[in-house]
Amino acid sequence: MARTLKNHDKVPAAEGHAKDGAPLNGKIGPVRERHAKIQHLVRAKGYITIEHLAAQFDVTPQTIRRDINLLSREGVIHRYHGGAGLAPSTENVAYTQRKVLCLEEKEQIARMVVAHIPDHASLFINIGTTTEEIAKLLCGHERLRVITNSLNVASILAGNENFEIIVAGGLVRPRDGGIVGPLTIDFIQQFRVDFGIIGISGIDADGTLLDFDYREVRAARAIIDNSRKVFLAADHSKFGRNAMVRLGSINEIDALFTDRQPTESLIEVMNTGDVELHVAQPSQ
Repeated sequence: MARTLKNHDKVPAAEGHAKDGAPLNGKIGPVRERHAKIQHLVRAKGYITIEHLAAQFDVTPQTIRRDINLLSREGVIHRYHGGAGLAPSTENVAYTQRKVLCLEEKEQIARMVVAHIPDHASLFINIGTTTEEIAKLLCGHERLRVITNSLNVASILAGNENFEIIVAGGLVRPRDGGIVGPLTIDFIQQFRVDFGIIGISGIDADGTLLDFDYREVRAARAIIDNSRKVFLAADHSKFGRNAMVRLGSINEIDALFTDRQPTESLIEVMNTGDVELHVAQPSQ
């Protein structure tokens, strides 16, 4: 059965919200709820106008435009003139944007993941902004042996002199320091490690794991196949997100670490594969 583990940080009660649901004290519950409903409507209809959304939620068109702009930057929908539609399945959000999107959520996820990694463990860590946040917190561990196909992850972990960092060979992608290609896969397949830590671009409602780059997916596939335990780190923006390349099923991982409760249908899929679920409680 999927299990939900939450941290125990106290969260003060909300102090109120301005018109159109804008938070007065940094609390974003009503806005997030509206964003989730906008995503659901876009996925159901394919395209929906600003006017329709404004009437649906009883807010101004300016508020809906801000919502669409934010969701478009997160890559979960696509902004069009006069409305919003499905995000393209062939192109990811730029790395510089992904570095700052949902950063607080990624940090919360990273804290949960590293709490499940013991000292003296062996790990695979793949490409991604979430795995980079995990790498930062892993620097406090002792005697880790890490194999990675990310130059950014390797650079972060190299700050700990007690670590042994092994970098896979292959083609380096200039945009994000990721290493991909046949050489990368051959290299990963030479090892069998305790933990594989991976990120993903999208998780479909049926539990299909999706990404944009076929070469990156093949490297992640090799990590899954050669890890005793696989941890998937994915923030809420990945749920229901569209991407073209299939990595596999969420049932193939051992635990999902995220910042929001998935849909009931996805939890049912996880239950069939005995996948653990770890959800971070929002912090102030």
